[in-house]
Amino acid sequence: MTTMTTMRPRVIGVEDAAAYMSVPVRFIRRLVFERRIRFHKVGKYIRFDLVDLDAFLDAEVVEPIKVSWRDGRAGIAR
Repeated sequence: MTTMTTMRPRVIGVEDAAAYMSVPVRFIRRLVFERRIRFHKVGKYIRFDLVDLDAFLDAEVVEPIKVSWRDGRAGIAR
């Protein structure tokens, strides 16, 4: 008798993708509509590979900048 091990799914649906990325489902659907995120079409269903979701999140990282104030105005420190 073999035992089943819990495996992480390779692909997930829209609702699970939204939960994975901590965003509303509507945002995921908009990303798909605008073709801003990679997805798989399985019949009428939309599926996401977890690797693609991680790549999307990594690509959307905004690095912090240093701000300097001079004469009451903010500017980028160099």
